Amino acid sequence: MNEANKKVDVFQAIADPTRRDVLQLLAIKQRSIAEISSHYDMSRTAIVKHLNVLTEAGLVNGQKLGREKVYYLKPEPLGEVKQWLDYYEQFWNNKLSKLKFLVENED
Repeated sequence: MNEANKKVDVFQAIADPTRRDVLQLLAIKQRSIAEISSHYDMSRTAIVKHLNVLTEAGLVNGQKLGREKVYYLKPEPLGEVKQWLDYYEQFWNNKLSKLKFLVENED
């Protein structure tokens, strides 16, 4: 598989804070590239590159409406991230249980 055909991993896509922020914007409503760009101090080209990574990861999709391209969130791939995090929740719960025990039994 050459580099051009390689799909971006969901974890790679959300590793960048700008892309995570774009996902939050699109969770509220679909937005045009111009509207997304207006939230950032970077070029439209840079935003398009971020949108391309998110599209390759299956997290957003773009649709041509007139002269604009409008993007919307496709949250299903985030289920993979949630599933991965769910495994580690047991460790957090264990630590919290220990802390609760220590606090409640402090003399």
